[in-house]
Amino acid sequence: MSNHNSKRVLIPVLLGIILTASATLSQGMVATDNRELSFYHTHTGKRLNVVYWQDGDYVDSALVDINNFLSDFRTGDIVDMDPSLLDLIYDVRDSLGSDGTFQVVSAYRSPKTNQMLRDRSASSGVAKKSQHLLGKAIDVRLEGVDTESLRDAAIRLQRGGVGYYEVSNFVHMDTGRVRRW
Repeated sequence: MSNHNSKRVLIPVLLGIILTASATLSQGMVATDNRELSFYHTHTGKRLNVVYWQDGDYVDSALVDINNFLSDFRTGDIVDMDPSLLDLIYDVRDSLGSDGTFQVVSAYRSPKTNQMLRDRSASSGVAKKSQHLLGKAIDVRLEGVDTESLRDAAIRLQRGGVGYYEVSNFVHMDTGRVRRW
């Protein structure tokens, strides 16, 4: 084979190796992407900073910490929170260019707590089949972001229900069907 023909074969081979290595490296960088959330619970005064996603997967111990933190503070009942809810609030915060702390007003609600809230104020809109009962909803504020902007960011993502409670100054986000109020 002539030197000229060798170069014709070698260049595409080297280019293929470089592109394959580049793709492998970029996939590796995506896989090591960490997702961290910070919470402050408005009723308990507790705080939690946690990396819940690391190296391409959820961190089991972090999910346990989050489940405990977002438990029904009235009864102590705990449920497995929907990991896609964590992704939702992470993405909403990220879309706002924020790394602020979520101030949690409500997350998981036991059936007992949900019924008590319904009985206490029927006009408040506490749903009988609330997504809070399933660990698929959270009511929050985001430090450094007004609640109207937080609501608008959640609506733009179109990944679940979004409720805006202007008077109480919080936004409800859930991973149920797309809707808003």
